[in-house]
Amino acid sequence: MKKPVIAGEWQVLFRPEKNGNYVNDHTVVRGADGLWHLYGITSFGGHSYEERYFAHGRGARLDAPFEECGRVVDRGTLAWAPCVIGKGDNYYMFYGPSPTSLAVSFDMFEWYGYPVTLLDEPPMAAHRDHFVLKLDENRYLMYVAGTRDGKGAISLFSSQDLLTWRFEGFALTSGGRAPLRNGCGAMESPFVLKKDGLFYLFLTYTDCSDETYNDTLVFCSADPRYFGEYDGEAGALQPIAKLRAHAAEILIEDGRYFITTCGWLDKPVPNRGCVSVAPLEWV
Repeated sequence: MKKPVIAGEWQVLFRPEKNGNYVNDHTVVRGADGLWHLYGITSFGGHSYEERYFAHGRGARLDAPFEECGRVVDRGTLAWAPCVIGKGDNYYMFYGPSPTSLAVSFDMFEWYGYPVTLLDEPPMAAHRDHFVLKLDENRYLMYVAGTRDGKGAISLFSSQDLLTWRFEGFALTSGGRAPLRNGCGAMESPFVLKKDGLFYLFLTYTDCSDETYNDTLVFCSADPRYFGEYDGEAGALQPIAKLRAHAAEILIEDGRYFITTCGWLDKPVPNRGCVSVAPLEWV
């Protein structure tokens, strides 16, 4: 097991101007065109109820700002926290809030709504912040921020085709002594990375206060389906790292690791109104 460490200064990666004035939860994926594509929550007012489409940016490398391409998934309803994964010739975008929505694209610019089915999902198991991990050619896991017994949790679903998902339980839960218990769940923006045979779960643990907004906890497990029960400092399960980032994505370019952060305009982010990126090392 290794510990992730932010190993450099934050640099601006993407700052929208035409379609919004900030970026919150986002996804970054390499396209068939060889470019990085970023999609993220935005608006001009900065209120969650105004977030109804995603800003789209793209760039050739992670060490230079992305250009703004436009907006996607503009359907007049709430659109939060996208996750994009490629399969075959198409790209699949999952987003919230509940119920889970899906849009599919062949070129990463035009996105078409498509039905998605969640089986056996209990009430409030999942309602926002999706992340999809590819295990092999026909096995996928989806992690979704939600609640269990009124406390934050990360739900787990499995699929073979990205269209029908079955609820398997909870990848991470909050214990009875969990320090944060805000109503919508304090566990946000899960991101899972496989490295050297282990799985690392990055998540933002916050009640949206300035003090916790940039708290990203990292948990490690040999089993991507279960990371344990988190009870704060009083519990047996402890994160292997605590990073100062919000809704972090972990990216790999030329063998080097990078981490992103983002956030609302009124929060203490390193660069206002944008997604920032910094090098990440493992020690």
